[in-house]
Amino acid sequence: MLKRFWLWLGRLLGKVLLFLIVVGLLGWAAGEAYYSWKFSGPVSSEEEIPADEAELTQGIIEDAIRVVEQHRDNTRVMRDAHAKAHGCVKARFTVLPDLDPALRQGVFSEPGKTWQAWMRLSNGNAYPQFDRVRDARGMAIKLLDVPGKKLLETPASAGNQDFVMFNHSVFFVRDVAEYKLNFAAQADGKKVLAFFPSLDPRTWELRHLFIALQTLSPAPESPVTTTYSSVAPFKLGNHAIKYRVIPDPQSCPPYELPAQNTALPNFLRNALYQQLSLDRVPACFALQVQRQNPDHYMPIEDTSVEWSEAIAPFETVATIKVPAQDFDSREQNLFCDNLSFNPWHALPEHRPIGGINRLRKAVYEAVSVYRHERNDTD
Repeated sequence: MLKRFWLWLGRLLGKVLLFLIVVGLLGWAAGEAYYSWKFSGPVSSEEEIPADEAELTQGIIEDAIRVVEQHRDNTRVMRDAHAKAHGCVKARFTVLPDLDPALRQGVFSEPGKTWQAWMRLSNGNAYPQFDRVRDARGMAIKLLDVPGKKLLETPASAGNQDFVMFNHSVFFVRDVAEYKLNFAAQADGKKVLAFFPSLDPRTWELRHLFIALQTLSPAPESPVTTTYSSVAPFKLGNHAIKYRVIPDPQSCPPYELPAQNTALPNFLRNALYQQLSLDRVPACFALQVQRQNPDHYMPIEDTSVEWSEAIAPFETVATIKVPAQDFDSREQNLFCDNLSFNPWHALPEHRPIGGINRLRKAVYEAVSVYRHERNDTD
């Protein structure tokens, strides 16, 4: 009797498992078909601005101010994101001597030209935390003494061309409207509601939740061993492009970083200090661009969609060398904290486009002004 029961139960469980596998495969096939249909070209090569975007942006600025106040360090107001820097380092940014003429725009217009720059490497969170915590990582580059009128210009930034990136190829929201819902939930301390705003499954953003989880990655060995992406698109002359910075170790002397104590709260800064300041070995990168092909699904207004490299491969336009240097001083760390990076500190040839970039213009500027006023810095 007992043997027959177990045989019956085994057959039942086998059928249930087979049923679940079939349902899962059908669901996967349906999802693939849906997204293949949804994410198919052609798309616009121009911006499409929603009517309510300005109102949503103002609400996001208010939420960003709430976040910086929540994360104040004693009396100092920090950034609303990427608050913890691993260091600001001097760099040399050199345009390829044989660059494709179609890409010779803005700071790339003179082949072989070298720009002096600052590079800030950071964690993504709005509050400094141990480096071993899963987090996004950021790179911001500020080219210096760039002539020409900028899209967003203050006395302090008049000669700057900025590039702002983080270590994932896509963003976990598609547009300003979704960013407003997501950021407001986080500012209220209700992170679950950021991706599940209601009980209605149609409002759930499971794909974007997966992107967010991928973005919160384990710490790299060093800040200079990671690829950093613009995520949002930009103009490069007549082209719509995305850009990224990749490590280029073959352009620098061979180097193997000694094992770091990852239990230390600031081991990424230590790794950077070990290479540049103690071992006196430079770090090398390449800046690459990816041109939009609007015949395929490479949208301007949805930053949660990755542009296919098979259709539009990245092309190297410049090299970046971070020379050996001493950077970890109190004066330089304070200087680093007061630096403001904004993708709109840019020549018209590098104009940021798309909703998330339009949002950045307003939010970065508002938070920067608020932060510097509260910190009483010039």
